[in-house]
Amino acid sequence: QLVESGGGLVQAGGSLRLSCAGSGRDFREVAMAWFRQAPGKERSLVAAISWRGGITNIAESVKGRFTISRDNANETVSLQMNSLKPDDTAVYYCAAAVGYSAKYAPTSTREFDYWGQGTQVIVSS
Repeated sequence: QLVESGGGLVQAGGSLRLSCAGSGRDFREVAMAWFRQAPGKERSLVAAISWRGGITNIAESVKGRFTISRDNANETVSLQMNSLKPDDTAVYYCAAAVGYSAKYAPTSTREFDYWGQGTQVIVSS
């Protein structure tokens, strides 16, 4: 099970930090990612991180503004979001992908086995 927290309402230019905690199985050697889905749009990758944390994949639209990190000791993954824009408004989902190399950060929704319920982020202009 994955549980997200940290969403909310923020003004454009502001920051939010999303966190995702895993339970029910060992999420330490599992690739993790954040996806987002805005109304009427498909779910898309925001950022992914390999299970050792050495490899990340970041969507072009958030590069330089968002940072993904993980704490394997506590089985959590975080998404630091800075310089937020109204286009970042979406439901953000945490996801976990089992069975991949320590040097691989999956990017497709099809590669992920576990999903959180999502947390809403609203950026006002």
